[in-house]
Amino acid sequence: MKQSVLIVIAAALIFTGCSSKKYFEPEKTFSASKATGSYNSKIVSVSRDGATLEDRRYISRSKGMSSLDLGEGYRFLSESDRYLLASNIEGVLKVIERSTQKVAHQVSFDSPVVTAAIRGGKIAYILNNNTFGLYDMQTQKKMIEERSDETYAIDARAATPLYIDQLVVYPMLDGKLIIVNSRDVSSAKVVYLSSAKVFNNVIYLARTGNTVVAATPKTIITLGEAGEQEYQANISDVAVADGMVYLFTKEGEIIKLNNALKELKRTKFKFAHYSVATVTGGKVYALDQKGSLIVLDDALTKSRIYDVGEVKQPAFISATKLYKDGDVIELSKLGYE
Repeated sequence: MKQSVLIVIAAALIFTGCSSKKYFEPEKTFSASKATGSYNSKIVSVSRDGATLEDRRYISRSKGMSSLDLGEGYRFLSESDRYLLASNIEGVLKVIERSTQKVAHQVSFDSPVVTAAIRGGKIAYILNNNTFGLYDMQTQKKMIEERSDETYAIDARAATPLYIDQLVVYPMLDGKLIIVNSRDVSSAKVVYLSSAKVFNNVIYLARTGNTVVAATPKTIITLGEAGEQEYQANISDVAVADGMVYLFTKEGEIIKLNNALKELKRTKFKFAHYSVATVTGGKVYALDQKGSLIVLDDALTKSRIYDVGEVKQPAFISATKLYKDGDVIELSKLGYE
């Protein structure tokens, strides 16, 4: 019997496991208290581009904490300079004007929206039945809507559609990219990352220079002037900075690659299970689920570990701020030596 897509909350993957699971136990840790404040709420939902708080506010990856109320039952998806997108489990997508904090447009879909992005009045979206589409706010019509292969379970860190000039890159739930020209939606290009049936959705999608980086939990690829490159790993998270790609693996490794996915350096923190990670300001940050915040230089040769307490709810990083269990940690104040 066919089943509908099951969207698995990232927290369920992070906070469950067997009793025999081994944990990272650093010999020495430092205090991060001087870099720690409070935001008086907790995160109830996360996506690649943002986090929704219990009090219905949100945190965006690029702009940080917002005071805007998303409304009962809505979760943050993504934002542009003018708009932000939020959706609920009934399949309603709200377009909210940032300047007025009012709903500028609303669309109802047959299935809940997993991820969406907006540019120039056009909304690129992916539904939880693995349907992708492009909606024009001006005409209030769907320019294209197609359903891809059925999937049965996904990682909740679903990537957001990416606009590149006139192209829209869709990070699908079945391990592939679909590339559509927004000016001519009659044809599409498909790039396959992986063919696994469960937990195979694209969890990371970004552009660095002229290169596109995309990853599923098992495979990362780059698309650029040198063609398509591929690298296999058990991926917990991905970060891109200064043309370099950093992988954080389920084995506790941090691997530095160039944009052709040639390995430059790797280091390992035995039994570390990374919750969130980022690279910014020439430093690499990785938060272990038991509360060790690892800070390294971008060459992965020096490190210092801070004890910030066990991760009890989903955590999220916006720019240089780590939001975790009601605390906000200014990462730029933490060093690796």
